[in-house]
Amino acid sequence: MSGLRERMNRLLGAPKPQRELSPEADEDATGPAAGKVADRIVERQSADGGAATVGSWPPTAHETAATAEVEALAPAMDTSDESSAPDRSDADTLRQPEECPQSEATAALEPGWLALGVEPLVHAGETFLRRRLIYPLDHRHGDQRLAELHETAHELAAFHPTLPEPEPGEILFLDLETTGLGAGTGTIPFMVGIGYMEATQFVIEQLFIRHPAEERAMLSYLHDWLSRRRFLATYNGKTFDWPALSGRYVMHGWRSGLTAPLHLDFLHPSRSIWRHTLDSCKLSRVEEARLGIHRTDDVPGAMAPALYYQYLADGDPLPLAAVFRHNEIDMLSLAALAIRYGRLLGGALGSELPYPEQPEEQLRTGLWLERMGKTADAELLYDRLMASEEPPGDWCLLLAARDKKVGNWERAVVLWQKAAHLAETTSSPITEAHIELAMYHEHRTKDLAKALHYAKLAFAMSGGASAPRKGPKPQDRETIRKRVERLLTKVERNK
Repeated sequence: MSGLRERMNRLLGAPKPQRELSPEADEDATGPAAGKVADRIVERQSADGGAATVGSWPPTAHETAATAEVEALAPAMDTSDESSAPDRSDADTLRQPEECPQSEATAALEPGWLALGVEPLVHAGETFLRRRLIYPLDHRHGDQRLAELHETAHELAAFHPTLPEPEPGEILFLDLETTGLGAGTGTIPFMVGIGYMEATQFVIEQLFIRHPAEERAMLSYLHDWLSRRRFLATYNGKTFDWPALSGRYVMHGWRSGLTAPLHLDFLHPSRSIWRHTLDSCKLSRVEEARLGIHRTDDVPGAMAPALYYQYLADGDPLPLAAVFRHNEIDMLSLAALAIRYGRLLGGALGSELPYPEQPEEQLRTGLWLERMGKTADAELLYDRLMASEEPPGDWCLLLAARDKKVGNWERAVVLWQKAAHLAETTSSPITEAHIELAMYHEHRTKDLAKALHYAKLAFAMSGGASAPRKGPKPQDRETIRKRVERLLTKVERNK
């Protein structure tokens, strides 16, 4: 850990801390290190006059073991060599926080905190830390400029179609760094990143607690922001961020008055569109593959708890610079995703946004647009798929199922025929297209001969009376056999 601290010192230009981590801090959390962490927390709570909140302090054995992994990340986090630093234009340079008035609280901060650009913030009579960053609207994050949010925010109304369109300033972007990945009462958000648009700038505030006694002040400050914004933009906020925050508010006595916001959770559309074309829908993967954002020297979010526990153990804030930077990029990426989905919902495919290259992604983009009420834009993608020379695949059955549902039988039949031909020529046991064609001709065209033809093909492809290792389940084969018998009876009756 000392190697990581030295690299952070070089990055921030701060003097080497005099205090080094004691050997005991690397012991298991059930040993002396756990007691030292607990003692340090109690000392800080006593100094601030606060009471401890029951949570995940001291760290568990698993969390303490995770701290040891931080050292392995040191080479990736070393930015002292200018040749390995991110290549940024003037617009991409990290904006420094606004200068804070020099107060007694600011003067009392340790040099390490001052190097990180944080300021103490007193709210409701209690103190926590805040780092405030201001980005101009011409700042480009990947493929998007922040100013585009003013042009696209109203398109996000499709997430809540019965409500008035959102204004850019009504959206609060939020991302948590917590002591664990669960949403239980033991998971404490030690850092809350919020972002919001102003007329001429995009502001990021990173709220940080040095110990549990500062959590209530931070939550009170955040509550004020939540009450002033109609929409909350997150990535997996419905499942993680909001439940985790709600639990903390209940723990601190906010049993009423915490109204659930109007969510703009960008994880769900990301999964709808990319879960079959990307190996992961993690924010960092979506950034790289679809938003033109490439992180450099980034610490994985899963390592943030270990760095925080390390701070609790030795009181040195410098390694937390990596967590602040990680959270900052997350906040900018949320804004970029809001712009991306705003463009998509505004019909920008083919103009501002390129068409997806993969048929599967084209189809799933169309299906998502249709669910969001953009049927005309979805149809353009479907027509483009049909006109392309792309070989048939799973997308044929998916689009045919959609067309069957809405009554577009003409296109559904063409798609089923393509899929059936592919299955026959590749000796595939997939019989879905044949069964659909058998049902279509039996019930709609009344062409029993064609229906029987496709049913027999399906039965043969399923392995007949035998049970192949791959293919339809036994009950499906039995259903196909009964269909063949019924059709044979109908054909004989009509002779």
